[in-house]
Amino acid sequence: MPQDTDASLIAAKLDRLIGLIERAVPAEPAKPDFEAADAFVWHLHPERLEGVTKVNRVEIDLLHGIDRMRDQLVENTERFAKGYAANNVLLWGARGMGKSSLVKASHATVNATLEKDGADRRLKLIEIHREDIESLPRLMAHLKESRHRFIVFCDDLSFDGGDTSYKSLKAVLEGGIEGRPANVLFYATSNRRHLMPRDMIENERSTAINPSEAVEEKVSLSDRFGLWLGFHNCSQDEFLKMIEGYVDHYGLDVAPVVLKAEAIEWAQTRGSRSGRVAFQYIQDLAGRLGRTLGE
Repeated sequence: MPQDTDASLIAAKLDRLIGLIERAVPAEPAKPDFEAADAFVWHLHPERLEGVTKVNRVEIDLLHGIDRMRDQLVENTERFAKGYAANNVLLWGARGMGKSSLVKASHATVNATLEKDGADRRLKLIEIHREDIESLPRLMAHLKESRHRFIVFCDDLSFDGGDTSYKSLKAVLEGGIEGRPANVLFYATSNRRHLMPRDMIENERSTAINPSEAVEEKVSLSDRFGLWLGFHNCSQDEFLKMIEGYVDHYGLDVAPVVLKAEAIEWAQTRGSRSGRVAFQYIQDLAGRLGRTLGE
């Protein structure tokens, strides 16, 4: 009888131990359903790809003053979606000039073309947050076996001193043993051409034992992007063209003379002209006219 009791106690302890282990070990993440949406956001806690049914985007015809960059990005994206060779893309430069808007608009434009051509699959857009860059290899594991093609997109990508997560991105883009899956491209936006602040690069140059190698280690990340698209502050004429495009699109009733004067004053009070500033003025104008931009 005592032996039976001891065996029961041991079995009960083992059951409790197994339960603790099962709770401590994270569950295998569910396989993403890529048929459920055209856009997803990568999350880590818990690890999953969450579908986005309605992407916050601007129609590509409303993005004025960036025609050359628009054409290059759409062409690169369309080639990739059709299974041809294409490049990773870095969109860098002035704030508010439509870098992230162009990525999302290009994705929608290319999918519209695929649908028109009767393609049996669509291009998927995956957003990864800057702070999750180190998890890129795990994200790639979810994507590489899929029949779909993916644009992995990181908005406002940059790295500061002591941050080594850029090495994960370098390995995924080109440098690692496994490398980037053939069905994945990486698009990133940044205010910095080399993704590192200038003072950080200069500090490496002045303090390192081998300055040229130290700087090369930091700036070579941007070389992994085969296509660089530079965005610069727009002129007043380009700014007014942006404003006029929004007014026409949303059917806002305002006299041209009033529109021009107000738009110029709006830009002057903010100290800059950009697509973002133009849209902020349009939001203000629509509100004063008793309109919503969803109409």
